[in-house]
Amino acid sequence: MSDSDIDLTDGDSDVVPRRPILPAPVRAMRPKQWVKNVLVVAAPVAAGRLFDPRVLGATAWAFVAFCLVSASVYLVNDVRDVESDRQHPKKRFRPIAAGELKPSTALVMAVVSLAVSLALGWWVAPALAAVLASYWVLQVGYSLFLKNQPIIDLAMVASGFLLRAIAGGVASGIPLSQWFLLVASFGSLFMVAGKRYSEMVELGPEAGTRASLRRYTPSYLRFVWAVSCSAVIMSYSLWAFEQRPHEPLWGVNWTALSIAPFTLALLRYAMTIDTGGAGEPEDVVINDRMLQALAVLWIIPVAIAVFL
Repeated sequence: MSDSDIDLTDGDSDVVPRRPILPAPVRAMRPKQWVKNVLVVAAPVAAGRLFDPRVLGATAWAFVAFCLVSASVYLVNDVRDVESDRQHPKKRFRPIAAGELKPSTALVMAVVSLAVSLALGWWVAPALAAVLASYWVLQVGYSLFLKNQPIIDLAMVASGFLLRAIAGGVASGIPLSQWFLLVASFGSLFMVAGKRYSEMVELGPEAGTRASLRRYTPSYLRFVWAVSCSAVIMSYSLWAFEQRPHEPLWGVNWTALSIAPFTLALLRYAMTIDTGGAGEPEDVVINDRMLQALAVLWIIPVAIAVFL
C-alpha cells in the first residue's frame, strides 16, 4: 500500500462517519495526508538555510507543488480501486467509492492538479519539476502495475517519502549530502515496512486477503523495519559526530547531543509499529504526544547547532 492507499476515514464498519466538513472534491484529494509533504523542509533545515528568504520561498512552493501532485496520485488510485474500496469497511466512505464524486470528474481533477504542480515546479526550478514528475510516474506505476510485487512495492512507496526530502534541496539549490540521503532513504523504508507490519497486525487473519500483504510474513516485515531503523540511527550518528564546529556554543557538540532524542523518537515509533498502531504514519505524528515531545527535544539541539 502506497501513500496513495492510506485510508483517512475514522470509525469502523458498523459506524457511519461524522458528516464531513469539506466538500467531496477536496476530501478526495486527501488534505490530511499533506502533512507528509512537510518533509520538503528537511534539506533546508539540515543545511541551516531554511530562514534564508529565497530558500524559504522555494521550499514553501515545493510544499504546495507536492500537495498537488500527491492529490493527483490519490485521485487516480481511488478511481482505479473504486470497486474494491466499496467492499472495504472504511474505504467505502471515500468520496469516489461513496458516489459523491464521479470518476470522470476525479480524473479531470487529477490531470489539472498534475499540470499545475509541474508548472509550479518548473517555475521554481526545473529540477523540482523532474522530481515531481518522477514521483507521479512511480506512484501511479505502483498503483497500476507494481502493487503486488514483493520488495519492489516497498521500494516504490519508500521512494515517495525520499523524493519529498530531495525536493526541498533541489528547489533551493542546496547540495544533498551522502548522510542526508542515507537517513532519508532508510527512514523512508523504516516507515513503509512499519506501516505494512502494522496493517498485518491490525487486519489479523484478513491480511491474507489484501494483495499487498499476501506475499509477506510478520517476521519478514519486522526484520525489514528493524534493519532500516538501525541503519537510520547509524547514518544519523555518523553525520552528527562529523559536525565539529570550530567554536561550538558553550563547548557542546549539539548535533551529537541530538542523537539521544532522535534515537528515542525512533524507538517510540517502533513501539507503535509493534503494537499495530502505525498503519497511518501521519496519525501517529499528529496524535502521539510523547513522540512530539521527543521531536521537540531533538529539534532544539539541531537548531542550535545548525542555525547558531
